[in-house]
Amino acid sequence: MSQLRAEISNRLVKFLDLDTDGRRRLVLEAILDSGEVTVSSLYKVIKKKFETSRKVVASMIGYIYSKLGILRAYKKSYRLPTIYVLREQYVDLVRSVLKSSAGP
Repeated sequence: MSQLRAEISNRLVKFLDLDTDGRRRLVLEAILDSGEVTVSSLYKVIKKKFETSRKVVASMIGYIYSKLGILRAYKKSYRLPTIYVLREQYVDLVRSVLKSSAGP
């Protein structure tokens, strides 16, 4: 495993270790399942299971995008919301970390 992948794996494990109620795990699983998400689409998935705000979901996506570095972001038009896509090279890494880490 390259040094970058090892660092991202460690960050993912720490990110999930701080998950007390399963929200972070659900966010990662939803991103993994759907491939590409917006804040609104992810919020709809999360609010089915947890009482949360759109700001919390946006913050979590921002953290995953900036600190973990496993997402790619783009906009089709300046009027449309930002679309976040799990980078192809990290799909297997996220899947393996989710499988190996214990749920809350």
